[in-house]
Amino acid sequence: MLKKRIIPCLDIRDGRTVKGVNFVNIRDAGDPVELGAFYADQGADELVFLDITATHEGRKTFVELVKDIARHLNIPFTVGGGISSVEDVSPLLKAGADKVSINSSAVKRPELIDELVQAFGSQCIVVAIDARFTEGKWIVYTHGGRKPTDKELFSWAKEVEQRGAGEILFTSMDHDGTKEGFATEALKTLSEQVNIPVIASGGAGTMEHFTDVFKDNCADAALAASIFHFKEIAIPDLKRYLQQQNIPVRI
Repeated sequence: MLKKRIIPCLDIRDGRTVKGVNFVNIRDAGDPVELGAFYADQGADELVFLDITATHEGRKTFVELVKDIARHLNIPFTVGGGISSVEDVSPLLKAGADKVSINSSAVKRPELIDELVQAFGSQCIVVAIDARFTEGKWIVYTHGGRKPTDKELFSWAKEVEQRGAGEILFTSMDHDGTKEGFATEALKTLSEQVNIPVIASGGAGTMEHFTDVFKDNCADAALAASIFHFKEIAIPDLKRYLQQQNIPVRI
């Protein structure tokens, strides 16, 4: 059985790690280089770096910061924010990223997924989907959760898979930062409808929440931020707990 992955997320704004609730009320969470090195030492399975205002501000991800973080890592590293072309990806991979995450640009021009997969391979391409439950549907949002679209979570996820993406990172905007648990029902449905790995994001607050999202195969990996950044849960403790719950993890 494949091991379940624990992934800390560094949301970056102005070169600092930040964290909010429901995509707003942002507060500082520390130096991203120091945090990245700390999580690698703690036994995180992967690290995700998201430049959360790059698309909204119409600029590219900070390549030098990616390079500084990657220098301290020995685990897979995914980078996202402001990627809108094949040309945007090579500098990030050269800086030390193993995978890239695209979101708004893929919604705007879905053919970008095909182009990136053709250039770099499926294993390199993660499509992030931010969605909010509205009037009985999961509506996809872009630009860091600022703009609703006409896309619906499950149909968009199927298209993403068909275009060759290697993974889906689904963030429930309703659960983000609330620490009340992941969107397990939506994640269960999502995992049943696609055949590529699904990373759960949004809502982690307790160790039990990770058990909930991993049982019944709701997700292949779970991403969290504030509970790790603010030392509420230590990754080694979490992994030992999950192992005790008969959930396969790398210790």
